[in-house]
Amino acid sequence: MKVRQDAWSHEDDLLLAETVLRYVRDGGTQLAAFEEVGDALNRTSAACGFRWNAEVRKNYEPAVAIAKKQRKERKRAFDKQKKEQQEQPILERSKPQLEMEWLPAPTTSRPMWEMSSSTQTQEEETYEPLPINDGNITLEDCLYFLQNLKKEQQSGQGLQLENDRLKQENQSLMRRQLALEEQLHKLEEQQSLINDDYEMLVQIMDRARKMTTLQDEVM
Repeated sequence: MKVRQDAWSHEDDLLLAETVLRYVRDGGTQLAAFEEVGDALNRTSAACGFRWNAEVRKNYEPAVAIAKKQRKERKRAFDKQKKEQQEQPILERSKPQLEMEWLPAPTTSRPMWEMSSSTQTQEEETYEPLPINDGNITLEDCLYFLQNLKKEQQSGQGLQLENDRLKQENQSLMRRQLALEEQLHKLEEQQSLINDDYEMLVQIMDRARKMTTLQDEVM
């Protein structure tokens, strides 16, 4: 029975982190990682799990994210390879038939009605298919072309969506600009009225000052 009461050392935490990250990257479970660390440190898997979630994990969050990303990439590559292996027999069976369809038909200088049945049989037996040149189209070429065409269409759709988004954003900015210009025009009109009122107030104060000066001189 695994029973330990001593504290976790830095080396223990490091072993725990490395093991968990390896299992995450390879597509394993954290429980299996805790069991492996428990066997190595003579601790229970529950203790390893508690230590990881309570103390160690927060120090390795970026590493966990990278390990999960690597796991996804490896799974994607594995699925792609498996799919290619499944499609390979189909391609190998279809390729000779497709290549034969692209071969030119045998020609003869004699009219068909002048050829006897024995001559036709002899020519059919001695006829050899022409070798496939690099310029002939194969099934792999067709698949490659269709895949690239699909990628181009997806890229074009993405560009179209981005273009529409930018157009909408541009229209929104133009409307906002017009609203700001209108607001600025109103503020300018208000400022002009304030200036007029201020000038009138200054004139009234000047008149009042002059009248006060005249009254003082009369008295």
